[in-house]
Amino acid sequence: MAIIKNEIPLLEYDTDINAVVMPYHEHPEIKLPKKAVFPFIRDKADEYAKNHNGELVYEVKSATKLYPLWIIEYKGERVCLWQAPVGAAPAAQLLDYLYGHGVEVVISGGSCGALEPIPENTFLVPVKALRDEGTSYHYQPPSRFMEVDKRATEAIKATLTENGFNAQECTTWTTDGFFRETKEKVAYRKSEGCSVVDMECSALAACAKLRDKIWGILFYTADSLANVDEYDDREWGHDSQDACLHLCLEAVHKL
Repeated sequence: MAIIKNEIPLLEYDTDINAVVMPYHEHPEIKLPKKAVFPFIRDKADEYAKNHNGELVYEVKSATKLYPLWIIEYKGERVCLWQAPVGAAPAAQLLDYLYGHGVEVVISGGSCGALEPIPENTFLVPVKALRDEGTSYHYQPPSRFMEVDKRATEAIKATLTENGFNAQECTTWTTDGFFRETKEKVAYRKSEGCSVVDMECSALAACAKLRDKIWGILFYTADSLANVDEYDDREWGHDSQDACLHLCLEAVHKL
């Protein structure tokens, strides 16, 4: 095991899967169910858990807030339900926490920006993510794209089909720079096959791959960058939030 060195620090990768601080460092006694839903949908996880007799297992502390971690029963299975934070770094930290405490399978759901003229509230299944964020490079060696686990994407696609939705695949551009989605970058990413943009996909796929776990995500389209001269935030995909959470629960139940 060794560090693969590079002049650019972000492109350096350590092949050692262990670190000074591991996800189970804090409260190693916590043992979680094997399945989890980890949605990027504001307030929905907490609301659902409270309305369905969820068990509050623990409140994980970050430097800025608490993240309540719930266990619910869904179709006879115990499933973790945890609100995911926006951004690759904090999201990967909490995903790694889930894996470190016994979770094997995670399905996420959340919004994405449309780079093409895709209607708002369209469900999409990303199968590949362009790595324009920093976190994934700590979990996997440098590459341009990160594949999403096929077991997860197939379960999500089957769930969409069974619920009357199109199971449409896509490639996403995962970026850290919400306010640095420049006109030329949008055009460049589209030329590489990206039809949507998000802030976590490639990082979470990389985290799952390092830990040899399953992770996938269901997108719904929110704002639109299809016309770079007239950005449209639309309604941020608000009408898809409840359905997205339900579909995530259904998909994780399949795995």
